[in-house]
Amino acid sequence: MGLSPVIGVILMVAITVILAAVIGSFVFGMENPESAPQASIQGSAYSDSDGDDIVMISHQGGEEIDLHNNVRITMSGNDVNIGSDNVSKWFKAGDKLYIISNSSSYFLVNSTNLNAVNADSGIATDNNRPEVNIIDIPSQQPIANFNLRFQ
Repeated sequence: MGLSPVIGVILMVAITVILAAVIGSFVFGMENPESAPQASIQGSAYSDSDGDDIVMISHQGGEEIDLHNNVRITMSGNDVNIGSDNVSKWFKAGDKLYIISNSSSYFLVNSTNLNAVNADSGIATDNNRPEVNIIDIPSQQPIANFNLRFQ
């Protein structure tokens, strides 16, 4: 009756389509998406003995983070300037960094010595509760996100 040649052709076309899809996915790259570094990062906000408001970020463990090329840090929606003069390239376990401000912006430093980095007191935030976000630029995934309260 001619039914088995039709079924044979349909099966061969189906196998060809499946093989083409598998080969195409390898040729055009079915890569795993990049992921953000896995690190335990904590933050705290406090006023020092001079009354200056400071946010401290500490790396508790996990992968090192490339601060100069791969990270965007925001505080309460504003970008934090990661100047290469004030911060080392790698943020690794045991390191502490500080977000301080001058009259126009936030920036990241290795020390709380405000005179050395020409900063002034006062981190202007809504309800004195800054929100800090650390984002991995290549993957656009968060590394850390926390809300702080000044004590």
